[in-house]
Amino acid sequence: MKNENRQFRLAARPVGMVKRSDFEFTSTAVPEPGPGQVLVEVQYVSLDPAMRGWMNEGRSYIPPVAIGEVMRAGTAGRVAKSNNDRFAVGDYVAGWGGVQDFVISDGKDITKVDPRLAPLPVFLGTLGMPGMTAYFGLLEVGKPKAGETVVVSGAAGAVGTVVGQVAKIKGCRVVGIAGGPEKCRWLVEDLGFDAAIDYKSEDVNKALREHCPKGVDVYFDNVGGDILDAALARMARNGRIVICGAISQYNNTTPVKGPSNYLSLLVNRASMTGMVVMDYTEKFGEAVREMAGWMKAGKLKTREEIVEGLETFPETLLMLFKGENTGKLLIKVGDA
Repeated sequence: MKNENRQFRLAARPVGMVKRSDFEFTSTAVPEPGPGQVLVEVQYVSLDPAMRGWMNEGRSYIPPVAIGEVMRAGTAGRVAKSNNDRFAVGDYVAGWGGVQDFVISDGKDITKVDPRLAPLPVFLGTLGMPGMTAYFGLLEVGKPKAGETVVVSGAAGAVGTVVGQVAKIKGCRVVGIAGGPEKCRWLVEDLGFDAAIDYKSEDVNKALREHCPKGVDVYFDNVGGDILDAALARMARNGRIVICGAISQYNNTTPVKGPSNYLSLLVNRASMTGMVVMDYTEKFGEAVREMAGWMKAGKLKTREEIVEGLETFPETLLMLFKGENTGKLLIKVGDA
């Protein structure tokens, strides 16, 4: 076990793209668990686009990270010490440990995970928050029906890859929007998408007309901006748009670009609904069981991009906003 606890604390509210100077990299003694507490040694830190929003001051679905606080992040690791009857030393757990080597928990904010069911990183991806976001956002908000056309942006990311595959499992035709020929090829050839649009080299409006001749029944939006406008222009009658994220807007220094094609909702009797995964916490167990079954059956594939070293956090986080990762992006902290 390490003899220090390295931490990234938020030092300043970022303006535009996140910089290393927005964080303070500190080191403290490894904390000791008190009565009813456990000490978790973090092995993997989850990097998610939502982290950029958590750094901003202002009203949101979750309080912002305070200046001086350890940066919020999903984590998976091993119980190193325990004063809690529900957790034994050696148990593997996932929770919200933050960007640090060790975290103290009272057990209410961590969940036991079984690395025999899936590798530990998968519990921060397909069987973690991104997978739950995809599952409930698509099935509970998008409500796809067999034979419908589902389009997902950010399709090669942790959420988008799961959205597309679950839509295929449900009998839909799936079109993914991603950046670069390699990602698009992977979506079609490995994950079974029916088509993929490279927004970096293709006219998205034209490509959507080509691949969705009858319109888009469900659009799952992870990026916002111009691509949301393009999808709005192609919505089918009674179509549904799921607003999950807007990664194209997170680092803006100007106001967020709203949709200009919103009257398409009126013309097509369509709807646009925001979703936050925390609203479905009580149903996570059933979703994990169903998705683990799909994984075992070979219907749902996972992909993790793992960067070594906690000290790389600021630069690794930027990979999300530069479109440099494929699948779930993680930092490996300790021995796994």
